[in-house]
Amino acid sequence: MSVDQRKPVLVIGLGRFGAAVAQTLERMGHEVLGVDTEARLVQEQASHLTKVIEADCTDAATLERLGVGDFQAAVVAIGTNIEASVLAVLALSDLGMKNIWAKATNDNHARILERTGAQHVVFPEQRMGERVAHLLNERLLDFISFGDEFAIARLKAPDPIVGVPLVTSECRKKFDVTVVGVKREGENFIHAVPDTIIFEDDELVVSGNIEDIEKFSSI
Repeated sequence: MSVDQRKPVLVIGLGRFGAAVAQTLERMGHEVLGVDTEARLVQEQASHLTKVIEADCTDAATLERLGVGDFQAAVVAIGTNIEASVLAVLALSDLGMKNIWAKATNDNHARILERTGAQHVVFPEQRMGERVAHLLNERLLDFISFGDEFAIARLKAPDPIVGVPLVTSECRKKFDVTVVGVKREGENFIHAVPDTIIFEDDELVVSGNIEDIEKFSSI
């Protein structure tokens, strides 16, 4: 999320996703106001967030009282109540908020959020599900998808490329993946170059098409 640290961020909905976003933003130095309609969630976050209140942000008048014009960005992290999430996005948009991030539960929900004013829509549960599925492959240690079939992954060095320099193993030509860097136990991360020799216990950072990365990790 690209926001100016001089201006605060409004986070609406303090379930697991919203709370994680709000707490992370605060740790990064942003001023955050967390809001939820459930008193229990507000109380839970009171010890984690500097500013947290109980309020209904589907109402434009409430948002105005919260000073929505002072916020550079808003995150609508309402989960199961689709109507409330759409109304909150609509109210923010009507009040001129230009940087709205919203959590969606499915494609239809996402389309409605976009049409009512959300500039950025995220699918946290779907992305996490995809990530877990990829990590079930024991050779994949970490995995980040960019939503267009491109990904970056951290994986154990496949046996066929161990003991030879990258220029010899020809990972890009043979497997359509690029070895970006190498992490060796007890040593700092290094950027890969053609002469880099891969050792048996090395961890690689590779980029490429998701399907190609999966095939490469299994060779």
